Amino acid sequence: MTDHGMTLKLKVWRQEAPTAPGKLVPYTLEAVNPHMSFLEMLDLLNEKLISNGEMPIEFDNDCREGICGSCSMVIDGEAHGPWKGTAVCQLHMRHYRDGDTVVIEPWRATAFPVLRDLVVDRSALDRIIASGGYVSVNTGNAVDANSLPIAKAAADEAMDYAACIGCGACVAACPNGSAALFTAAKISQLSLLPQGESEAKRRVVRMVDQMETEGFGDCSNFGECEAVCPKEISITSIARMRRQYLKAIVS
Repeated sequence: MTDHGMTLKLKVWRQEAPTAPGKLVPYTLEAVNPHMSFLEMLDLLNEKLISNGEMPIEFDNDCREGICGSCSMVIDGEAHGPWKGTAVCQLHMRHYRDGDTVVIEPWRATAFPVLRDLVVDRSALDRIIASGGYVSVNTGNAVDANSLPIAKAAADEAMDYAACIGCGACVAACPNGSAALFTAAKISQLSLLPQGESEAKRRVVRMVDQMETEGFGDCSNFGECEAVCPKEISITSIARMRRQYLKAIVS
């Protein structure tokens, strides 16, 4: 590496439209500062492309703080890249070395059609939430926080599942393209709290059925979803979802 930074060889998936054929396009990017985030590196590449009169690479991003879950891409075959427990925006270029080749692709799943380049349509996850991932309450003044006691263990576990940012990495990493970890995390989060108990049976049936309607595959317990989850959500949530679903359909 020179004083001007690293030189990287990039292979980036380029696709003009959902129905257009796509391919990996090679780029050489110089002056990559190891303190850059991965998204800042892509910004640098886009500046170079624009200055050369070429179309910039489309990729989703928003908060760049590991909160929104929109920075969805597969890096060297791993959803969100090689660092565990992080989103792409938290991956920094100091992980790489001068002369490295980096392959960048979009999420690969039937339920996540590619819109352009690295951008995919993840609205299927929104429809799963809309089918039952909520608690129905009357609006009005905020209820006193201490009016409904919740055991700390239950609250802590619910918070662990609530950490899911809906990025879809679990789907991209699963050989079956399953959204079981995402759906299970949302179901488990609400079912652990007393506010969600009254709708628990209806919720799990609706959300699981909607997951299947959207074209996501079945869970085969590969565990790849847990391995790439930026919030490290446990697949124990999937076991909880399965138990609740069976109880709901037989009762």
